[in-house]
Amino acid sequence: MKILRTVVDYLLSGPLVGGEQEARVNRWRNVPEADLARPHGAARYVVVGTETTGLDMRRDRLIAVGAVGVAHGCLEFDDSFERVLRQDKASADANILIHGIGGETQLSGVEPREAMIEFLEYLGKAPLVAFRAKFDRKVLERSVRSILGYPFAHPWIDLALLLPALFPRTGRISLDDWLAHFGLSGGTRHHALAGAFVTAQLLQIALDAADRAGMANAAQLIATQRAQRWLGDQ
Repeated sequence: MKILRTVVDYLLSGPLVGGEQEARVNRWRNVPEADLARPHGAARYVVVGTETTGLDMRRDRLIAVGAVGVAHGCLEFDDSFERVLRQDKASADANILIHGIGGETQLSGVEPREAMIEFLEYLGKAPLVAFRAKFDRKVLERSVRSILGYPFAHPWIDLALLLPALFPRTGRISLDDWLAHFGLSGGTRHHALAGAFVTAQLLQIALDAADRAGMANAAQLIATQRAQRWLGDQ
């Protein structure tokens, strides 16, 4: 059903880019899918954070996207990405107080099509990681579709589901809970790139624990979080 939905989405929308931009998107689409059976120590994960005009993941616009790579188990500070997407109209003052991206910065950001293509090129086909990934996933899927005209079906790892499986009986729920549990600083979390760096530190801890628990690759992590989601629905 997921494949059928992706095909239908593509046929109903169609590319919204042409020329060299379309060629770049197609080059990204032709990159081989990530080998989810690859051991963590040989894999690259991309931790992502987003800032939007509000909390409605189905309607609010993407303002900024930040990401950082975790490759071979290491947080790569030079493997990072951040773009502010140019807005036709700046978000409300109350929204700006949350993420700190001022109106002038929003109005002078990167052209949205270029920003999203650059994000795809940076990402490659590495699995995406977030804490409570549903929001970021929905925002990015909708943004790629509405800005570029392409569906965006990608493997995701949600640390909010995975960490309780790796560290049971801790009673931790929120991101702040987990950061405090491991003695990590939250920093400036309402900032796409800063939020991604914070979450990447949790991913490193999760990958180490997963290796010790025999969850040796992304495929096993995804299967574990799927089971956690099922248990949560019962």
